[in-house]
Amino acid sequence: MNTYSIPNLDRVMTIDADVTAYPVGERQYIYKLRDLPEADKPREKMIAHGPAALSIVELVAVILNSGTVKEDVLSMASRVIREYGEKSFASFDDPKKIAAELDIPLVKACQIVASSELGRRFYKKPGGRNIAIRNAKDVSAYVRDMHDLPKEYLRGIYLNNHHKIVHDEVLSMGTLDANLIHPREVFKPAIEYGAAAVILVHNHPSGVVTPSAADIDVTKQLIDAGKIMGIALVDHVIVGKGKHQSVPVIYE
Repeated sequence: MNTYSIPNLDRVMTIDADVTAYPVGERQYIYKLRDLPEADKPREKMIAHGPAALSIVELVAVILNSGTVKEDVLSMASRVIREYGEKSFASFDDPKKIAAELDIPLVKACQIVASSELGRRFYKKPGGRNIAIRNAKDVSAYVRDMHDLPKEYLRGIYLNNHHKIVHDEVLSMGTLDANLIHPREVFKPAIEYGAAAVILVHNHPSGVVTPSAADIDVTKQLIDAGKIMGIALVDHVIVGKGKHQSVPVIYE
């Protein structure tokens, strides 16, 4: 297994595949808010025991505050996390897109985006411990929430010169296609956050992590774009069902 280095763009570099198995998480049962004892309701639980006592779904339910006529707040919170994954939640930045994709009210999408933006800003403050990513195994572990998603997502992980993550966001949903993934969408966050390198990661819901022809085409296209912009694409990792594999990333 190779360790990443942030390359000069005139240097040849290949990232080898590395496959590791992870256990599948246990299913969680989601109850409606009205069915819970008063002490187990998210807000009451937070007041009594602090935020650390709440699950991710419960924390999102507190942010959303209430459900809709069609959907209880806990069910909505569970669906948001299930559709996007826990870590992807932190990268939300377009309330209209979220509202449309998840079929939730725009005001609730705004609440999610506001909480995500607060987290990003606090995370970037000096003194915070940024996560270091050095190889495909680290990427797979970092995006463990993507392994079992029912839809295909493309996600960008942006690194500084010390291999620390400075930003992370979902770039697109749906099957990867070089005609649909524009380099602008991938490299714009790198410029905004001052990243030296980009790692792409996407999931195959089937669990088959062998790169497709489209995966290879997208990778080649983005390598060429990165050369022009001076921002290296150091890896493109495919994950699914506890496995991972890198699309060959070669600078010529």
